[in-house]
Amino acid sequence: MIYKFKSKASGDIIMMGPTGDALMRAIGRAPAPKGILEPADMPAAMLAIEQAVLADEAARAEAEREAAARGERLAPREGVALRQRLWPMLDMLKRAAAAGEPVVWGV
Repeated sequence: MIYKFKSKASGDIIMMGPTGDALMRAIGRAPAPKGILEPADMPAAMLAIEQAVLADEAARAEAEREAAARGERLAPREGVALRQRLWPMLDMLKRAAAAGEPVVWGV
């Protein structure tokens, strides 16, 4: 599934299924082909995204410490980090919340 997030407050964001599903789970929603995020729900969603990014970075740092303790070096992270993948959505939510506009997908 491909997610296309829309808001009148910013440009559209397209996410591939796994990233969109991870985003949905991070904000406490089940992955769904259609949905809406109202402005009143955005502060909690933004906080949840920030916490998910911090948890991802903490897990990576812990894995690096464990590898160093074993005298090994952790392989470089492949692809794009969660922070980079979710930053556009965080920006969209900030703009939409400031404008009082919802964010929708699948409509």
